[in-house]
Amino acid sequence: MLNLVEKNDVAPLCPHCETRLSDLWFRELSSLWGKRYIYFCSRCQKTLGISHRKGFWMG
Repeated sequence: MLNLVEKNDVAPLCPHCETRLSDLWFRELSSLWGKRYIYFCSRCQKTLGISHRKGFWMG
């Protein structure tokens, strides 16, 4: 089992440009069946991840 530890004093690195991330940009992707969010680096603008789909019944 892994322990989950909150670390507010460390900024993550972008895996593409290796810049310390102080800001993380996101954009909403919506469709008829729900919405997702795409997260990307504020410097190189490469995608870091996409959230799991939330259906229209989940908000």
